[in-house]
Amino acid sequence: MPSPISGRPGLLIRDSFGYSDAILVIPPSLVGCLLFFDGVRTSQDLEAELSRVAGDEEIGNAAELLARRLSEAGFLEDEIYARLKESCRAAFAQSAVRKAAHAGKSYPADIDPLREVMGKYLGCGAASPTQAGIIGIAAPHASPEHAWQSYQSAYQCLTPDLRDRTFVVLGTSHYGAPDRFGLTRKPFETPLGRTRIDEALVSALEGQPAALMEDYCHAVEHSIEFQVVFLQSIYGPDVRILPVLCGSFGRSIDEGELPEDDDGVKRFLGALGEIAAKESKRLFWVLGIDMAHMGVRYGDKFAAQADLDEMARVAERDKLRIERVSASDPRGFWDLVKENKDDLKWCGSSPVYTFLKAVPGPQGTLHRYEQWNIDEQSMVSFAGMSFRA
Repeated sequence: MPSPISGRPGLLIRDSFGYSDAILVIPPSLVGCLLFFDGVRTSQDLEAELSRVAGDEEIGNAAELLARRLSEAGFLEDEIYARLKESCRAAFAQSAVRKAAHAGKSYPADIDPLREVMGKYLGCGAASPTQAGIIGIAAPHASPEHAWQSYQSAYQCLTPDLRDRTFVVLGTSHYGAPDRFGLTRKPFETPLGRTRIDEALVSALEGQPAALMEDYCHAVEHSIEFQVVFLQSIYGPDVRILPVLCGSFGRSIDEGELPEDDDGVKRFLGALGEIAAKESKRLFWVLGIDMAHMGVRYGDKFAAQADLDEMARVAERDKLRIERVSASDPRGFWDLVKENKDDLKWCGSSPVYTFLKAVPGPQGTLHRYEQWNIDEQSMVSFAGMSFRA
């Protein structure tokens, strides 16, 4: 992404899978040189490009230094990268738990500060009588520090009688394969303690061709982890969950189709729907979703200012989609997502669609909608919602 570091313009590169913990900022003049690391062009081609950029034929060992720095950081597809990848995946496979990946970064890692901040995020209000009988909520997966009011508007709907439910947490898979659903039997461990996993429901889904068992994406993904911390803060550390990472349905957007036109997706949605119908009285649904992603950070050629100018129009379009979600209209929702090949870049569309197909007919209520400038030129929108049968 464009470097957000003051005084260091260029392209910031980091490894979203966490194989490497390095962060590099490539100066603007060298960004074009990254195109030469494509497995086709040669080191001589790179040297010629560096000479052109520098305006000097005598560049010394600049090409070698650039290649070495990228390699040492784990950003080239070479032996160093292969070792880093294998080490991280093996550690996840062997771990008895899914360890907290974002404690100390997005929320406090120490128990007392975490309880204090979660008390603020959740507020003191209890669910009102009109909120009784809900079957699910949608909350952000943006940083709780900045999105806490939308989190609060959703999680304040939860009532004490839900304590023993299995919470089916549908999270956006930011890094996973498209048209796939990531499952794990590993309990989630946060500073608050360790959850339980509904292994029977995992077993009911794992045989589906679109299911990826022990998907490594769980190790680094935040969209479910944040929901777990909120659930634990309300119901205790051993809350029982079914965590499902929903890969993008980008192919159906590009080709103007429905997600279930992919047979694997269709079968998974059907299996999840059977579980929803059979186990409805012991399940509660939690969607960890953000909505529009606009501005320079997300590839747009314009700066996005929350709630202003074009972003006011984005809010209107977001709310049209929210209306279709509230009306339990998956086809109408997906028709809006497909418009302009989802130029709003909703990263929560796949969990939303998965929920609407698996649990037909709920009535949704929008409690809060927000736009947040994640940086000076880029905006993310999110909301807090609840669903009643």
